[in-house]
Amino acid sequence: MSPIDPNSTAAFVPVLIMVIVAMGFAVFTLAASHFLGKRVNDPAKLAPYECGVTPVGTARERFHTRFYLVAMLFIVFDIETVFLYPWAIVFKQLRIFGLIEMAVFVGILLVGFVYVWGKGALEWD
Repeated sequence: MSPIDPNSTAAFVPVLIMVIVAMGFAVFTLAASHFLGKRVNDPAKLAPYECGVTPVGTARERFHTRFYLVAMLFIVFDIETVFLYPWAIVFKQLRIFGLIEMAVFVGILLVGFVYVWGKGALEWD
């Protein structure tokens, strides 16, 4: 029995078989649930449900722009703090250079935070 050359198309036959089996299984289970499943549409089943609270009003309620602004600012400042973890891991190897670079990074973040605070973006008037 000779080994299969990894550069030949015959090496991909097992992957192709796995993809075909996976797609066949997905199609089979969807078709089986469609034909065998019981469908009962009553008003209670079709009503919107939100954490046990009966919905009041419309689902098309508008949110204030400040909500989105605070959410974006939270994501920006939260993601930036993720960069502190790898820096802390290699802090001893970076020595004074790493300390200065992180001070510049945190300084830029602090300037951005002070700017956002000064503009009143965090106020909920």
